[in-house]
Amino acid sequence: PTAVNLQHALGRMLEAAKAGDEKTLGARLAEAALDYYRDDLAFNARMAELGAALLKPDSRVITHCNAGALATAGIGTALGMIRAGFLSGKISHVYPCETRPYLQGSRLTLWELMQAGIPATLITDNMAAHLMKTVKIDAVIVGSDRIAANADVCNKIGTYGLAILAKHHGVAFYVVAPSATVDFSTASGDLIPIEERSVLEVVEVFGVPIAPKGAKARHFAFDVTPHELVTAIVTEKGVVSPVDGPTLRKVVASEC
Repeated sequence: PTAVNLQHALGRMLEAAKAGDEKTLGARLAEAALDYYRDDLAFNARMAELGAALLKPDSRVITHCNAGALATAGIGTALGMIRAGFLSGKISHVYPCETRPYLQGSRLTLWELMQAGIPATLITDNMAAHLMKTVKIDAVIVGSDRIAANADVCNKIGTYGLAILAKHHGVAFYVVAPSATVDFSTASGDLIPIEERSVLEVVEVFGVPIAPKGAKARHFAFDVTPHELVTAIVTEKGVVSPVDGPTLRKVVASEC
């Protein structure tokens, strides 16, 4: 219920399905899927270029969850910006958070970084504050599952905490997401439904108990970062800065 990109993709496919008779249904759906794929490739590349331009040379960055090639049709959103930053000399090292409880950061993002030859060091989620205090961190780069009309950003649980830490330590906080992630029908982040998943992912790790038998737990899959904590939102339409509702609407309404 939290992410909107799948709904956007399904909407495109339904439009194609209704655009003709049953005889050509398969062909229409195939072409619509390929169009969506091509758009994603182009949008990822554009966001990577725009995002990398925001970084200082030799930046050290933190990222959270997975917003790379495993999550998109292209090079990724947040990880696409990181790839472009590394290739252009803007990024020297990446610290992916493990992203408890499902460990997307350690299982997916770190693997992608290693495959791409990008220097990376895994950290647990609760190490980020210490790292910002003791190691020069220049930016936090994350993706998003839904952006509200006022530019509040919803992403994997733990993102809000990183944004607060970044604000305290004077670290830039960048969100990279295509314009399809923006939901103007949701006025603010407070109205975004937050998915709750199985508590077993909290009290167990791959079936191995890490809490006492019968322990209660909560598993919020996402959280919302207020737009005031975001330095810039990078979309394929352009960079949203300052981050607020009017600027977001102006950028998203523009032509690519």
